[in-house]
Amino acid sequence: MSASITLQNISWSTPEGRSLFSDLTLSFDAERTALVGRNGVGKSTLLKLIAGDLQPLTGDISISGTTGAMRQVVQVNDGETLADLFAVSGAINVLRRAEAGDATLEELADADWTLEDRMRSALELVGLDATAETVLSCLSGGQRTRAGLAALVFSQPDFIILDEPTNNLDQDGRQAVIDFLAAWRGGALIVSHDRTLLETMDAIVEITSLGTKRYGGNWSHYRSAKALEHAAVEHDVAEAEKQLNDVARKAQARAEAKARKDGAGKQKAARGDQPRIVLGGMKSRSEGTGGSQARLTERRQAEANTALDSARRRLEILQPLSVSIASTGLPSTKLVLQMEAVTTGYQAETPILRDVSFAITGPERVAITGKNGSGKSTLLSLVTGGLKPSQGQVRVFTQWAMLDQRVSLMDGSKSILDNFRHLNPSCDDNECRAALARFMFRGDAALQVAGALSGGQLLRAGLACTLGGSTPPPFLLLDEPTNHLDLEAIETLEAGLSAYDGALLVVSHDEMFLEAIGINRYQPLPMMMPAANTSDPPSTT
Repeated sequence: MSASITLQNISWSTPEGRSLFSDLTLSFDAERTALVGRNGVGKSTLLKLIAGDLQPLTGDISISGTTGAMRQVVQVNDGETLADLFAVSGAINVLRRAEAGDATLEELADADWTLEDRMRSALELVGLDATAETVLSCLSGGQRTRAGLAALVFSQPDFIILDEPTNNLDQDGRQAVIDFLAAWRGGALIVSHDRTLLETMDAIVEITSLGTKRYGGNWSHYRSAKALEHAAVEHDVAEAEKQLNDVARKAQARAEAKARKDGAGKQKAARGDQPRIVLGGMKSRSEGTGGSQARLTERRQAEANTALDSARRRLEILQPLSVSIASTGLPSTKLVLQMEAVTTGYQAETPILRDVSFAITGPERVAITGKNGSGKSTLLSLVTGGLKPSQGQVRVFTQWAMLDQRVSLMDGSKSILDNFRHLNPSCDDNECRAALARFMFRGDAALQVAGALSGGQLLRAGLACTLGGSTPPPFLLLDEPTNHLDLEAIETLEAGLSAYDGALLVVSHDEMFLEAIGINRYQPLPMMMPAANTSDPPSTT
């Protein structure tokens, strides 16, 4: 019997009482399936329910076969090793005692002599050069993610459960995970916004507040299906608008016909050639007919308005963000940034960057590339003035803004509107409102407090406040802006940056994102030392 997972009438709510799932029924076969949807719809919660980390309020989860969930080893205990992560530290200790000649006969009889070879094979599968005794705290964040994936493979489950497995990985690490999943022939349930990884999927399940929908095929097939849905909803909107116009036109025609008939009746009454009782009956019938027609018209108009509102809501959900942004006016020949023979680090004896030189001229779009620990975030700190070079010179020749994955430029205690006013002091209230509306913060939505926004909403608000004014900054820096964003928010970011005509300096491992925003130059940074020993602050880039 092949492995499968079935959820039957599952319901689950947050501790605050917000319902995420109600009577959810869903099944997964032994194939690679991705779960996608906006942040907060319950993707990770669904994985935890399947893994047994959470229990549903109602319903049943039945699993044929075994499952294994990758442990996110972001923080580790002192001295914790790969053997601990693989849950084989006791067996490794037996092998070490056997090698030293200290093992008992019972231990020798029970020793797993193939253990280290199987561990090595699992580690090689994800491209990690390490041993059972490697201390986890000596690994970078990306290396720990690879280690967690290797430990999962080592346990040989029928289904693997992965929550954002490529987050915090450099390009080599991402590719190792993608290659592994492309070759995986068991079942896999994956939450990810990595579109390159999603191209390796057999199916994609979209989770929304209305429920779930399964799409066969990979990311490209999913996008094609969504495009067809978008076209169908646009057609529904056009039909609903036509129906509403038809109702209004017919109502106007009936009103004009009744007015003519009533006018003729009044002329007859004025001539006095009809008995009063006949005229009274005609008036009553006319009023009755008029009342019936008015009620019928109101009902038809209400139905047409409801259909139009429904179609427009569905269109707004599917409609990708498309915005117009004022020109920065950046001349193509203006020098924007110049770094000359720069060396720096957080400890003088261990520089992160050494002798780095490059420049940005005009509206160039430059991506900083390199392995985790090579100093990409350190370089951005030099540009923004957060870090000074120990040697060399860094010069910025124009206004700039920084958009990081935390959208730190936004004051979480203020509304979106107040943040916009603070960052764009020359804009009047109408200009502020109009700019925010272009980024879908209309009316009271602009009054939301920034600290209460979801990750995607906060990113969209940051874009609006940074680029929505009458004079956007000519130079924009981005540090892993797509980390922890859902796919819709990433596409929002891409739309905003595509409409921007200034210079970009970007740190990102997301190749599809870099391609979408039109990066035209890559600036590589060499590794000065092993990532595990870097003094770079805890940024995963």
